[in-house]
Amino acid sequence: MRFMMNSRQLVLFGVTFVVACGTQMSPSSQTADTPQTSQSSKTGYRLANKYTLGGDAGWDYIAFDVDTRRVFVTHYMKIEVLDGDSGKSVGQITGTPGVHGIALVQSIGKSFTSNGKADSVSDPGTDRVFVSNGESGDLTIIDPMAGKAVGTVPLGGAPEYSAADGKGTLWVNLEDKNAFVTVDVKGRKVTKTTPIAGCEEPASMALDSSNRRLFIGCKNRVLAVVNPDTEKVVASLPIGEHVDATIFDPANGLIFASTGDGVLTIVHQDSPDAYTIVDNVKTMRGAKTLALDPKTGKLFTATVENVPLNATAPPKPIGPVAYVPGPFVVLTIEK
Repeated sequence: MRFMMNSRQLVLFGVTFVVACGTQMSPSSQTADTPQTSQSSKTGYRLANKYTLGGDAGWDYIAFDVDTRRVFVTHYMKIEVLDGDSGKSVGQITGTPGVHGIALVQSIGKSFTSNGKADSVSDPGTDRVFVSNGESGDLTIIDPMAGKAVGTVPLGGAPEYSAADGKGTLWVNLEDKNAFVTVDVKGRKVTKTTPIAGCEEPASMALDSSNRRLFIGCKNRVLAVVNPDTEKVVASLPIGEHVDATIFDPANGLIFASTGDGVLTIVHQDSPDAYTIVDNVKTMRGAKTLALDPKTGKLFTATVENVPLNATAPPKPIGPVAYVPGPFVVLTIEK
């Protein structure tokens, strides 16, 4: 589950949300480093900057606000806020324990965070925020103006990531079913469940709204391109290990898939049903999430230094991916 809400806490169906608007922001220490090594790239994208913030080792989703040009990076117990142009820290949003994501509702000037295991999306066509609840296997619908839940939709599985077309349809990955569901937003019901051929544990999702194609990152190192209307997988492309973000850039016809093994795969949309891998850009291990500045094409991701070869995510207290992390960093990938 992942994203959203205001300056008071609201507990909904076991998920705690805090609205970012009005939350006090405090300054953060930060240093900026230029990566020591650069690499040739077919697209021109490269690891350009590394901003060292330090602090806790936890991190997850990132959001970019096109209006304020601010980058919101979830960082364990808080959200780091950076200037999208300079990369400088402009403050922190605190009081968000265990934050996993942030969603921006630009039409009303509010931001919502999810403090726990949750994924969310805002739909400009309905002025609603949708929160996928992995533990309860349902979808919470929030009225952002009223700041309250107005309904739930059972999904029939564990939701992971979602996308909305702004016209009343929402798609949600079911990670434990290797499928996605189509949700009628106004009717507040699932209309169909679609298995994704060749996809195991669908994690990330992006949408090409013009051509109605879903780009779904799968944990078995596959990017599946799906026509949700015909329910057919029209293309499958290899990606790295532990995908956790997929972004579509319609202006340039590019799909970005970031993976925890430190690779950003870039795919070109040749046509709605034809796709070509045009680049694999080296980032850093653990850099599994992503945000795009559509104005400049700059990408933002986050991780820590010293992630070992057997890990692709923040360290766990015990187990095979436990490790001593280095400083927390935010990276930019740009041309």
